[in-house]
Amino acid sequence: MAGLRTQRLVLREWRDSDLEPFAALNADPEVMRYFASVMTREQSDELACTARSGVAQRGWGLWAVEVSGGPSFIGFVGLNEPGFEAPFTPAVEVGWRLARPHWGMGYATEAALAACAFGFHELGLAEIVSFTSLINHRSQRVMQRIGMRRDPAGDFEHPNVPLGPLKQHALFRITRTSWSILHPASPASSARA
Repeated sequence: MAGLRTQRLVLREWRDSDLEPFAALNADPEVMRYFASVMTREQSDELACTARSGVAQRGWGLWAVEVSGGPSFIGFVGLNEPGFEAPFTPAVEVGWRLARPHWGMGYATEAALAACAFGFHELGLAEIVSFTSLINHRSQRVMQRIGMRRDPAGDFEHPNVPLGPLKQHALFRITRTSWSILHPASPASSARA
């Protein structure tokens, strides 16, 4: 089973039981505030199926996240290859989406650190990117906490987002060299599950 474990979290393969809470998360207007719209159950299930297939086929991807000794599903965190063309693609991004009751606890940062450590140490990636709407300051703070730096020259209009305040995206990056300097002990804190 492909996955990662942190001090408080398990990043794991998806289960059928994740679909209902994932649909609720994707139907929450506050969770989806910086996306074009909330998702229908069908759209949510399709995204979960894509994430599940990616993890099963490659051994990595957008893992389902559970709290050790707590909730069995709080959202997803992991690595993904963007499915659109932009000046910075092809690339591997780190991304997350957590249910609102689990915000503000450091879970996104903790899990994203584990995912990046896996990307650099296990996959040998030279760089990991992340991006979000220019107005999504909460996600940008997570990117900064894991050591990423904004690349203003790389900011872009997301091709899959309609015209409006969400279209312009900020691009963040971190290289393996920068990661090693900022997180020299990261492999020990993100053991394979």
